[in-house]
Amino acid sequence: MDTKDAKIRIEKLRQVIDETRYRYHVLNDPTVTDADYDSLMRELVELEGKYPEFYDKNSPSQKVGGEPLKKFINVTHETPMLSLNDAFDEKEIGEWYERLVRLAGEKAIQESGFYAEIKMDGLAVSLVYQNGTLQYGATRGNGYVGEDITQNLKTIRAIPLKLRKESKYYTDGRVEIRGEVYMPIKSFQNLNLKMQSEGKALFANPRNAAAGSLRQLDPKIAASRNLDFMAYGLHGIDTKTHAEEHEIAKDLGFPTGKYNRLVKNIDDRSGTNGKNFGPNSAFKLTAWWSI
Repeated sequence: MDTKDAKIRIEKLRQVIDETRYRYHVLNDPTVTDADYDSLMRELVELEGKYPEFYDKNSPSQKVGGEPLKKFINVTHETPMLSLNDAFDEKEIGEWYERLVRLAGEKAIQESGFYAEIKMDGLAVSLVYQNGTLQYGATRGNGYVGEDITQNLKTIRAIPLKLRKESKYYTDGRVEIRGEVYMPIKSFQNLNLKMQSEGKALFANPRNAAAGSLRQLDPKIAASRNLDFMAYGLHGIDTKTHAEEHEIAKDLGFPTGKYNRLVKNIDDRSGTNGKNFGPNSAFKLTAWWSI
């Protein structure tokens, strides 16, 4: 293979791997097996090693993990990353609803409805894109200042290094996606089995495992932990509803909750079918507008 052919093959592999990632993590419609995906990635890494002149920081190969960092640096959030209050029973949900009525009026609430979504139990992060490419990713921290964990976030397959140019919402401007990095139950179980076999302390739960993985200075460790990501917020593109934020994020290339839906009121259980979403998640009901 000469240099010209190598360049063509590298570009093709990057395109195919990016499309495969999108179909698997966002559309839930995988087109290749895990073994095929790994084979494509190995070929790409090998070719990029032989032809370093075609290095691209946004290549899917960057998801295998780079060199260890000496320390994390702080990042100030342009818009504060605030946390949500929990409600643990129907009485607290009712009290929350009454507060909304006092703020917005019952007619407005009835006309608007609510957006119900899965809240994954992991670590909240901010992903900032400029000119369509990931500039940096940071933890929520104290809501105002977080830590730059870009190298670790790049290793997560579900997080695109570039926004989808095919999206009708694509922009070269600043776009911030907020979401949750979490560890699927199967990955958590496998990790603890590995930790046990090595005589190391086990993680108490998937949330601690995800948080601990993201705060490793060596991104190869994060890459080995099979972390996942779910988007829930969007800044930088005008939207009228929270539902629209999810629609745009998905079209740009990010996975969102497949069980999310608009509901008429706080008693609406349409579409849930009594489904148990498991210990990784809680069913979160959020207002469909900003107050």
